[in-house]
Amino acid sequence: MSTETQQTQPRQRPASSRLESFIDAMIDLRQTGQVFGEHGIGKTATFFSHLARAYPDTSLVYVPAANLTPDDLLVNAPVRDPRTGELVLRQLVMGRLRQGRPFVLLIDDSLQAGDTIQSQLMQVACNWTLGEHDLRALGCVGVFLTDNESLTETSARRGDLALLDRMVTIRITANDTSWRRHLAAKYRPWDLRPVFSLWASLSPALRELLSPRTLDHVLANAREGFPLRWGLPLVDGERLRLAEPGPDGRPGQNRTAEILDRIAASVGVANPATVADPVRQVVRAALRNRWTVLLQGPPGCGKTELVRETLRDGLGRDALYFSLPVTNVEDLCAPVPSPDGTLDNLLAAPFTGPEPKAIVWDEYNRPKDRAAFAKLMEVTQEWSLAGQRIENLRAQIAVQNPPYHLGRKLLVSRNNIAQATRFTASLLVEPEDIPANEWLLARYGRDAETVLEWWKHDIDDEGRAWITKRTLERLVRLHRKGLPLEMATVYLGDGEYAPVPLTGLVDRFKGRPVTGLRELTRDVDAWEDRLRRAAAHSGEGGDDSDVVHQILANAELSQLKRHRAAVSRLVALLPAKLRATYLVGASERQQRYWMEVFTELRRS
Repeated sequence: MSTETQQTQPRQRPASSRLESFIDAMIDLRQTGQVFGEHGIGKTATFFSHLARAYPDTSLVYVPAANLTPDDLLVNAPVRDPRTGELVLRQLVMGRLRQGRPFVLLIDDSLQAGDTIQSQLMQVACNWTLGEHDLRALGCVGVFLTDNESLTETSARRGDLALLDRMVTIRITANDTSWRRHLAAKYRPWDLRPVFSLWASLSPALRELLSPRTLDHVLANAREGFPLRWGLPLVDGERLRLAEPGPDGRPGQNRTAEILDRIAASVGVANPATVADPVRQVVRAALRNRWTVLLQGPPGCGKTELVRETLRDGLGRDALYFSLPVTNVEDLCAPVPSPDGTLDNLLAAPFTGPEPKAIVWDEYNRPKDRAAFAKLMEVTQEWSLAGQRIENLRAQIAVQNPPYHLGRKLLVSRNNIAQATRFTASLLVEPEDIPANEWLLARYGRDAETVLEWWKHDIDDEGRAWITKRTLERLVRLHRKGLPLEMATVYLGDGEYAPVPLTGLVDRFKGRPVTGLRELTRDVDAWEDRLRRAAAHSGEGGDDSDVVHQILANAELSQLKRHRAAVSRLVALLPAKLRATYLVGASERQQRYWMEVFTELRRS
C-alpha cells in the first residue's frame, strides 16, 4: 500500500451518512464526484466535518465557484526561468493547490459560475488538471462538485454528455446528511428529538422551505429569546412563509405561526411577538455568537448608524464598513503572483491582523457589479475571502432597503432562497425600532424637541412615513438657516414635494400655543387640578387624562428624566391602566425609569 493511500484511509467512526459514504468511495476510487441536493441540507458542511474527522492528514480546499473571477484559479504571468535567467510566460496556479500535503478539492455551486469559470472547472473535474498543472502531482486525492439543480438558483444546467460521462453523480436529500447529529450537539442540553419528529411530519414542500439550515437559525433565535420568525429568511424583501402550495401552484394555508410555536414548545421556550430595542439586541447577539444578520428597513430611519454605534460599543473599535454601490472587487482582495511561482490573493488591509472585527455591509442589495457581490457573498457565507479565513471576525451585519416603500419601487436587486438563508437572523426594521429621537435631542436641543412634538402629534401615520429621521434633521438645520422647510422634504419631481403639510411645524417654530411635555411642566399645578377633576368624574379619567397620558407615552427618555419631578406628580393622578402601558414594549432603560417612578409613588 502506498504512502499516499495510507494517508487518506478513513479512521474508524460512527455509522456514516449516505453522503459521507459517497465521499469515502470517491476518494478511494479517485473518481470525480458530483453531488446534487437542495439548498441548506448540509452538503458543504458534511465535507468540512467528515474530512476533518475521517482524514486528519488531508486538507479540504474549498472553492466557492459562484464567487470566483477567472484570475482566481489560474493566470499567465512573466517569471524568470531558473535555468536561463530569461523572462518566460508561465501559468500560475492558486497557492492553496500547492500545499505539499494531500488535499480534497471541493467546488461548490459550480453551476452558478460564469462561462469562463465553467470551462476551467470542467477541466479540473474531467482531467484533474488546471492549465499546465496536474492536480494529482500537487497532492489532490479527490475532486467533488456540489450543486443545487433549481434553475432559480443556478445559471446553467450541465448537459454535455462528454462532461457528464466523466463523473459519478449522487442526488441526496436532507436524510442523507448528518445534520440532526450536528444540531443535537450544537444545542445541548436541549432534547431536539421532538423537533426532529415535528420536521419529519411535515410535507416535502414544507420540509424544503424549513431546511435544516433554516431550522438551525430558528433554534439559534429561540435560544436567545428572540422571535423564532427572525430565523426565517427574507426573499425579495418578504418573510418566507411556511405554506404548502395549492393545486394551482399558489401558496396555501400559512402555517408559519403554528409550526414555530410548536418548535418553541418542544424546546421549552417562549416565541415572543417582538422584543424591546430589537436592533441593538440582535447586533449584540451577533457579536456573542458569530452571526451574520440582515436588517431591512425604510430609508432614512437610522439603521446603519445604530448598527455601527452598537458594534463600536461591543468591540471597543469601529467596525469595517463597506457601502456596496461603491465597493469594487479590488477593495476586498486581488490575485498577485508570489515569489514561489503560485498565485496568491492579497487581502485588503482591514481584513488582516488579530484584532476583533465586525463588518457592516451597507446597501446590501445595491451592489456595484456582480463580481463585487460574488466576493462579498463568500465572506457572508463562508467567513472567508479568496479562501482565506478572516482572523477574529466576530459578526457581520448587512443593511438594506425593501423593494418598495410608500408605494414606490426602489432600485434594489433580487436575491434567491440560497442566498437569503445565509443569515442567522433577518429583521424587518420599523422606524420606531431605532432610537434616533434621542440622538436628535442630544444634538439639536429645543429645535429638535419642537420638530419631534410636531412629528408625533400634528401629522398622521402616512405623514410620519414620509418624514424620516433623516428628514427631521434636515428640517431642524434648514430652520436654523432661515430657509423654507419644504426644501428639506423628499422631492418627487415636477415641483412636487412629499405630501406632508408643514404649516403646523411653522406655527410651532413661531410660538403658536401647543401642549407638550415642556408646557405641562411649566403649568404643572393647573394640570394636576385638571387630572384630579377627571379622576373624580370617572375612574378611567377624562380628556385631560388622555392628553397627559399621550404626551408622557410619546416623550423620549431624556425628556422624562429632565422633567422627573413634574412627571412623577402627573403620573400619580393617571388611571392605573394607563400607567401600566408605559412598561409594555419599552426598552430596558425606559422600563427601569418607570419602575423607579412607580416605586416612589408607592412610598409616598
